[in-house]
Amino acid sequence: MAAEFDLVVIGSGPGGYVAAIRASQLGQKVAIVERENLGGICLNWGCIPTKALLKSGEKFESLSHLKEYGLSASGASFDFDAIIQRSRGVAATMNKGIGFLMKKNKIEVIEGSATLEKGPNGASGAPKVVVALKAGGTRAIEAKTVMLAVGARARSLPQIGLEADGDRIWAYRDALAPKKLPKTFVVIGSGAIGIEFASFYRALGAEVTVVEAVDRIMPMEDEEVSKAAQKSFEKRGIKFKVGAKVTKVTKSAKGVSVAVEIGGKAETLEAEVCISAVGITANTDGIGLEALGVELDRGHIKTDSHCQTNVKGLYAIGDCAGAPWLAHKASHEGIHAAEHIAGYKTPNVHSPIAGCTYAQPQVASVGVTEQAARAENREVKIGRFPFRVNGKAVAAGEVDGFVKVIFDAKTGALIGAHMIGHEVTEMIQGYVTAITMEATEEDIHGIVYPHPTMSEAMHEAALDAYGRMLHL
Repeated sequence: MAAEFDLVVIGSGPGGYVAAIRASQLGQKVAIVERENLGGICLNWGCIPTKALLKSGEKFESLSHLKEYGLSASGASFDFDAIIQRSRGVAATMNKGIGFLMKKNKIEVIEGSATLEKGPNGASGAPKVVVALKAGGTRAIEAKTVMLAVGARARSLPQIGLEADGDRIWAYRDALAPKKLPKTFVVIGSGAIGIEFASFYRALGAEVTVVEAVDRIMPMEDEEVSKAAQKSFEKRGIKFKVGAKVTKVTKSAKGVSVAVEIGGKAETLEAEVCISAVGITANTDGIGLEALGVELDRGHIKTDSHCQTNVKGLYAIGDCAGAPWLAHKASHEGIHAAEHIAGYKTPNVHSPIAGCTYAQPQVASVGVTEQAARAENREVKIGRFPFRVNGKAVAAGEVDGFVKVIFDAKTGALIGAHMIGHEVTEMIQGYVTAITMEATEEDIHGIVYPHPTMSEAMHEAALDAYGRMLHL
């Protein structure tokens, strides 16, 4: 019996749906299985709706600075329910857009939960996909290739009481669509998710304390950026407890108590709500991987340089296949895998991946940090340029932050870039492109940056690394 599809993709997040589109473009007959909403967590409960909330918070907070621009207004207020509904509306719009793309590219959408079984050809063929359909019943699907894009979910720590209940302890879904606005929060974890929710709720006037186990916030970022970020967030009134081990989370009728240990001393933090942002867990359980013998690494699916698992005909991409847990990394892997399946020569799946945090101020980075470079005993040249002397930033009243670049001193190659400031997430791609194209300092020095733009700080930072900075 011939396979029904060339490719079945399980999961329609930014990795899965993009992979399905690319495979269809390459002439493959494709189906995609989704148990919940097209677009996955990113479009429905992650990247997109959080940015809608953050924009509302940013707009409201900016009203308190109107005097700096020669403006005035009175009676500023917000409708919390309307803010949440706008965010949900943005997510719904994007969800409909994915549905349109599936139809346009002739991709069959199968609604239900998928599990894998050994295929009819045993070890020589792809696994069989069995779908428990939303509409009832089951459907068995045979395909030449199967791609897992099943994503991940919020990690819980029930041993210390840190388990989301949607009431006193929230995971990201709960924080995106609450029934009311609490006045006090404890956020556990200072990665992108924790910092973004802390930034949003603080913008609306809530008292927010962020707890981080490491001795500095945003520990994946360059240390210099991490310290600058904490100072900026503290100016906005966000409080931090770093080097703090959470020992117990206790719920009550009025709120939640978070017991922490800092430098051997016990302390208890009280709030109405605790937001858990302590990482994610791959959605790899209960889908038949063990029976197939799929190799895992701490719950994530092990893959090779083309996103293939150790099981013939089975690929895995995105969050379920390991760090970095980012939507654009999943999309990149999906495209790579789809092209590899179709027999095309593909670009490097290990291209540099930028990290972005959309707080106020924003943080963006790509490549190695200064600490990592020095830990590897690499000889480096480092340049910096502050936005406080950038003409566009001064005119816009957005002078917080700086750009930092790291070059390999021996080769001149750009190996790392780190930014903090207004809309730097829109600027980082310039350095991503440079690193991908293996640019050296000469290449970057020779680029003409438009004036006036905040991106000119990118040029000046590169010049500074070689003692050529012009405007400071």
